Amino acid sequence: MNSSTWIAIIIFVIVLLCIITEKVNRTLAAMAGAMAMVFFGIIDSDAIPSYIDFNTIGVLIGMMLVVSTVKKCGLFEFVAIYTAKLAKGSTGKILIGFAIITAVLSAILDNVTTVLLIGPMTLVITQILEINPVPFLITEILSSNIGGTSTLIGDPPNIMIGSAAGLGFTDFIINLFPAVVVILAATVTILYFLFRKKLAVDPSKKDAIMALKPKESITNYPLLYKSLAVILLILLGFIFHDKIGISSSVVALTGATIILIIGGQDPEEIFHSVEWLTIGFFAALFVIVGGLEKVGIIEDLATYLMNATAGNEVIMIVLILWLSAIVSSFLDNIPFVATLIPLILAMGQQGINIAPLWWAVSLGACLGGNGTLIGASANIVLANIGSRNGHKISFGYFFKYGFPLMLLSIIISTIYLLIFYV
Repeated sequence: MNSSTWIAIIIFVIVLLCIITEKVNRTLAAMAGAMAMVFFGIIDSDAIPSYIDFNTIGVLIGMMLVVSTVKKCGLFEFVAIYTAKLAKGSTGKILIGFAIITAVLSAILDNVTTVLLIGPMTLVITQILEINPVPFLITEILSSNIGGTSTLIGDPPNIMIGSAAGLGFTDFIINLFPAVVVILAATVTILYFLFRKKLAVDPSKKDAIMALKPKESITNYPLLYKSLAVILLILLGFIFHDKIGISSSVVALTGATIILIIGGQDPEEIFHSVEWLTIGFFAALFVIVGGLEKVGIIEDLATYLMNATAGNEVIMIVLILWLSAIVSSFLDNIPFVATLIPLILAMGQQGINIAPLWWAVSLGACLGGNGTLIGASANIVLANIGSRNGHKISFGYFFKYGFPLMLLSIIISTIYLLIFYV
């Protein structure tokens, strides 16, 4: 490795340590790392925009604007209270219910949009019950990434894989949904038992939940109807955006524009509610990962993967699955998947059966995001929602729960792939 490669690695490690130790604000640490990549000549300053995934940034901003507008009508409070009453105020049942809702929404929308919707609901109900929302938020983060794994539109790597391999929405459902159901059930069950002591609540608080009337939480019915219509349009847009030739960011930003125009809310107030620190973190992180990509580290990992398997199908599936998971726990999975795709296509041209490899990449890259707090966009977004409301989730605390459960999900995925695709 040359000096540029070592410098890029050192920069990344320093930024990662700053995030892990929380000695420096994660956004400032990422920005400093991005600027260091430019200062040391790893990335040319004029090329910075080329490394930023503006589609992801656009989806984040668009959905943050939509959620900030929609919450003005009381919809989230309505859903939260209705779910809690359905669970009869049982915190354990509420945790499981919110996990299922999160997984389902992440499958039909995208996981970032889902956590933007589920986060406010969680805070509302936990405030009423006067319990710590962190166990709920961690469960929802993991459920979001698991649910997003099951469909073509649930997670960006799946969109990339589907496009390259010619796979459709039903292909992902048929091939990944069974594994996802098992993984979700195992994860939520384990988290329920791990957190059960933290879910204790005064019986009077349950009575307070049951006394609530969901309809009374709706404060603006005209905005509610407009919001539901726009959310439906956004959902349809996410499902069919590839068929009509527009990006998911255009769908999100169009939905945001429509709801801001017809919603009658103060645009300045809505824009102030956007998580700009989160946006800045992702933009800077894309630049840092771009630096690693520029010096060839990600490509070297993918090349090593090909050489190490030596054409053995079983070893190839297992190695791709586990490498994708471990790398995606610490790096953004989009550039890594983008590097793997042409290599897998090349294997196919050499006569290797690559069908199982697409599912290995999808399961590894999407589920690997549960390994650390920076492993997926949804993790950071929901953690920041908690932090802004006084409930901080540290890198280490999340790692204690997320990484072992991520490993469990990959073990289940390994068994699933070897049984059905070898």
